[in-house]
Amino acid sequence: MTTPKSEFLKTLSERGFIHQSSDLEGLDKLAADGRMIVYVGYDCTAPSLHIGHLLSIMMLRWLQQTGGGKPIALMGGGTTRVGDPSGKDETRVLRTIEEINANKDALKSVFEKFLRFGNQASDAMMVDNAEWLAPLNYIDFLRDVGRHFSVNRMLTMDSAKLRLEREQELSFIEFNYMLLQAYDFVELNRRYGCNVQMGGSDQWGNIVTGIDLGRRMGVKDQLYALTCPLLTTASGAKMGKTAAGAIWLNEAQLPAYDYWQFWRNTEDADVSRFLKLFTFLPLDEIAKLEKLSGSEINEAKKVLATEATALLHGRDKADAAAETARKTFEQGSLAVDLPTVELPRAEIEAGLGVLTAFVKAGLVASNSEARRQVQGGGLKVNDEAVTSDKASLSLADAAATGIIKLSLGKKKHVLLKPV
Repeated sequence: MTTPKSEFLKTLSERGFIHQSSDLEGLDKLAADGRMIVYVGYDCTAPSLHIGHLLSIMMLRWLQQTGGGKPIALMGGGTTRVGDPSGKDETRVLRTIEEINANKDALKSVFEKFLRFGNQASDAMMVDNAEWLAPLNYIDFLRDVGRHFSVNRMLTMDSAKLRLEREQELSFIEFNYMLLQAYDFVELNRRYGCNVQMGGSDQWGNIVTGIDLGRRMGVKDQLYALTCPLLTTASGAKMGKTAAGAIWLNEAQLPAYDYWQFWRNTEDADVSRFLKLFTFLPLDEIAKLEKLSGSEINEAKKVLATEATALLHGRDKADAAAETARKTFEQGSLAVDLPTVELPRAEIEAGLGVLTAFVKAGLVASNSEARRQVQGGGLKVNDEAVTSDKASLSLADAAATGIIKLSLGKKKHVLLKPV
């Protein structure tokens, strides 16, 4: 299509959010009139969303910011009991209802930082699909919904096809997931007039299946699909995946400083793209930052880190993280705002093995990994290289400042505090 007329799709197009759409011109008309009612689903498989979910959350925020319509954050209290096979090589671990509910409660706080909730027409809603999925009668569901699905067609969907091609098991409960997701779309339309589903490109098959189910079940509204790309870094790595694990959005799982550091360590080739996707900086400001090269690009990375962190954790914590990094890396001084792990004073006084200390600090996953880092000169205590894996820490190491600084390489630091 030509340049979108709606501010919503124009913004998404300019910033690189759009991957696929069932009818972009139809969506553009809806958005121009402010008539989009859009949902994105989030299953409750962990106590925090991770950075892979952030793209769709940003799309919901832009929807609200541009006046394109109403966002719905759908919590998968029901679908999490089944498990989405999309992009997975193994069956997901089934969670108890208690675990799912606890995770759901923990996820809610993130959406409040990005979306405006309330009772106005454009205010966001949070809904749980357990409301309609949990009470379903299985036989009635098969007769009313299941009869509209072709197993032949379901087997061609990536969520099933890839698992089968690799000769990896696809359980019957997972095979039903696309039925439930499709039914979510129908139910959301009936209850709230929802007419658009957004998600990552790996959800395309499930989303268009929901559109087809709506047509077969007599939904009066035209339903639409819009997906964003699944991001990889310039080097081909999956976005948000690091050696230490996923980049979580809840501060309980990942401190604000570590979140800031993740963005600060962005590859040079990704800085411009991530500024467009993960900040609200105007495009003309981003264009100026795009011109920076050589060592100057580090300034653009700091802007990215601070703006992205401010959106999630607030401006004060973002600025504090930036200042901590400045003190640590530019001044070479000890920044007390670094991530801190408290350990019993008696444990350190008795002589805490340096390998164990780095594991307890979360800088390495195991003693063997710590030992390899020692051999490569990658571990430091109070900025002094660890030369022996037999070394131990004592209270004398905390004598000067009351804390012990542990470092992995040049960019990862944790303070051990005897208590």
